Amino acid sequence: MSWIALVIAGLLEVCWAVGLRYTDGFRRPLPTLGVLVTLAGSLYLLAYATRHIPLGTAYAVWVGIGALGVACAGIWLFGETVSPVRISLLLLLFGAIVGLKLTASA
Repeated sequence: MSWIALVIAGLLEVCWAVGLRYTDGFRRPLPTLGVLVTLAGSLYLLAYATRHIPLGTAYAVWVGIGALGVACAGIWLFGETVSPVRISLLLLLFGAIVGLKLTASA
């Protein structure tokens, strides 16, 4: 259950990070509320996950999911640059996340 919570926390991190783009510097109330709610949910689930997953592993996976998700969202939603090197590095990041899960002691 902790790993599921951690993955959801990472996905919520993607939501709030992408949502920042829509807040217009926190001047738009609804996107700002969305960012705050998903941020709170992400942190809550991260804290829950660290009860059973080592802190360093949980944090690295959470950040990795967020970074990978935001990078992919940037490509998909905002037309950010796609190159073979960038895709290779994102795949490497994905591999690191999976590797941390497979080698975790909890």
